[in-house]
Amino acid sequence: MSPNGHSRDRKKVVASNNLYTIFLALAFCTVFATALFVGYMCYIQYGTIFKIS
Repeated sequence: MSPNGHSRDRKKVVASNNLYTIFLALAFCTVFATALFVGYMCYIQYGTIFKIS
């Protein structure tokens, strides 16, 4: 017997909107765009991306 009661009596929780998904997508796009910008600026200023001497 499950300590939480009968598991078959529970209904699946459904998100009421996609606000959390939109927030995650926006955060991912921001991080990705920042990484591209840093790589581009490194290439423009130093002629290479993340040079290891």
